[in-house]
Amino acid sequence: MTIAKTGRLYVVATPIGNLGDLSPRACAVLADCALVVAEDTRHTGTLLKHFGINTPQLSLHEHNEHQRASDIVRRLREGTSIALVSDAGTPAISDPGFELVRVAAAEGIEIVAVPGACAAVAALSIGALPTDRFCFEGFLPSRGAARRTRLEALAGEPRTIVFYESPHRIVETLEDCAQVFGAERPATLARELTKLHETTYRGSLSELVARAASDGDLARGEIVLVVGGAPAQAAGEGGADGHGGELDRVLNVLLPELPLKQAAHLAAKIAKVRDNEAYKRALFLKR
Repeated sequence: MTIAKTGRLYVVATPIGNLGDLSPRACAVLADCALVVAEDTRHTGTLLKHFGINTPQLSLHEHNEHQRASDIVRRLREGTSIALVSDAGTPAISDPGFELVRVAAAEGIEIVAVPGACAAVAALSIGALPTDRFCFEGFLPSRGAARRTRLEALAGEPRTIVFYESPHRIVETLEDCAQVFGAERPATLARELTKLHETTYRGSLSELVARAASDGDLARGEIVLVVGGAPAQAAGEGGADGHGGELDRVLNVLLPELPLKQAAHLAAKIAKVRDNEAYKRALFLKR
């Protein structure tokens, strides 16, 4: 592998668990670059040592990325080729790296992707939910009220939705998803992908909530949650059972005058539909 004489920024994906997922190309780039910019140099140091790579490192994390990006770009302009890695997976995908890539691109630096593992794509590929169209939401807000507000904004999203979540919040997140998206919405939870205790749970959101209450292992390790998109009627094609037009007419009258939940509840009674259907439709119209 020959690294270009002019400075390039190589964005290198690293394993999310199984070290066998580091590609030969990634190994060559990490060995041949003059510097590895890493989220945690101790963590990346273990990876480099495993593969016999002795390239010097420089830390770049969420607390210093803004300050260090300009210095790294200066080195790139001077002809230094640099590899950017995060602790696991693809840099800048819910990990540090975006700011550095943005600044480097603005300075005309050549940026090269060295693709590999990405937890979101890995979970999506085994989730048994539609993959032709999907959206990645990263981590939801940690506070309950903010998390539910964000979920409500996604209630009418027709594409499959991918979330990252920490183990100590996953039970509350599943409960909030079931409440906002509907208990029967299909979902897949993948934990510890590519690692020794990798486990995949599939079912409705209500089934996953029940499973979380009985299986302590579900709330351990790195977690990716994949949720099926909203049914057609919730995504903008009107209500089910022929009530779509009437429901919309009622909601369009009530929403400007009442809080969303109250408007949805009254509209459900008037249009003779389920509260959950009226609530989802109200969210769509409000957006």
